[in-house]
Amino acid sequence: MAGSAHSAFTATRWPLTLFLVVLVSGLLCSAASGPDLLQLNYYSQSCPKAEEIIRDQVDKLYQEHGNTAVSWIRNLFHDCMVESCDASLLLETSGSIVSEKTSSRSFGMRNFKYVDVIKQAVESACPGVVSCADVIALSARDGIVKLGGPYLAMKTGRRDSRQSYAAVVEEQIPNHNDSLELVLSRFQSIGVDVEGTVALLGAHSVGRVHCVNLVNRLYPEVDSIMNPEYGQYLRKRCPSPTPDLNAVVYARNDRETPMILDNMYYKNVLNHKALLLVDEELIYNNVTLQYVQKMAMDNNYFREQFSRALLIMSEHNPLTGNEGEIRKDCRFINKN
Repeated sequence: MAGSAHSAFTATRWPLTLFLVVLVSGLLCSAASGPDLLQLNYYSQSCPKAEEIIRDQVDKLYQEHGNTAVSWIRNLFHDCMVESCDASLLLETSGSIVSEKTSSRSFGMRNFKYVDVIKQAVESACPGVVSCADVIALSARDGIVKLGGPYLAMKTGRRDSRQSYAAVVEEQIPNHNDSLELVLSRFQSIGVDVEGTVALLGAHSVGRVHCVNLVNRLYPEVDSIMNPEYGQYLRKRCPSPTPDLNAVVYARNDRETPMILDNMYYKNVLNHKALLLVDEELIYNNVTLQYVQKMAMDNNYFREQFSRALLIMSEHNPLTGNEGEIRKDCRFINKN
């Protein structure tokens, strides 16, 4: 009887044990998703030259159109801040899809046609392998280098969204007139701390700002907290309080090193030569001020924090594994 009882107990115990093993294994597998499935050199076997091809294309386009390097950084920001780093930004309006590009937050974004050039070059080498989301991420990484910024060891393995998030773009991408608290909160929601947010705003050391985004600080009078001489310079760049949205009227973010990603931005902020209100507000917050001062004094510190924060942003909620798809054309979802 004792032997029978022991056998019966063993028979019932093992199925339960196996069930627990399967359950735990399933939980571990489900936990290993999203950013955990991204990896360095993801395409080393499936498309060994993918990163080299993208880097060569970025270099070629930079030589022809220097501002493309700035566009690549902005693309990554706009893509990853909205739901996921999944190339939803690149989708055109088609069928039930409304493009995120139609949002006012996307005003001034350009050079999308050159993303297609990069994607086509990769497709020629490895059809259907490299995602548009990774094209966005890697072109941003290589664009940063062209602008004199740091090289980032960026993971890949992102997949492409089959939907647009146009309905939430206004909510999820901060506006230049938003309060600093709101901007910090939005970045914190994707895992970027205050120090990292201050570093990412340093991307405003390159590129330019359309006058429509500046006139609120210039008219009817120059903002009293702006450097007066700088304010008059900006008025010459933006001579009308109602600039033509279709005209190329703008001011450079940084007059000293306009195409170098460096800490000049923080020096300008401290000297009240910031273009956007959110930049100016950095010195009126005791926490952000300390980071602005430190980055203004130490370019290497800025580069380190910028790299750290951008990598966090680039891994925000990616589609991985069997999620999403690998688009053949970054502008449209694949036809089934």
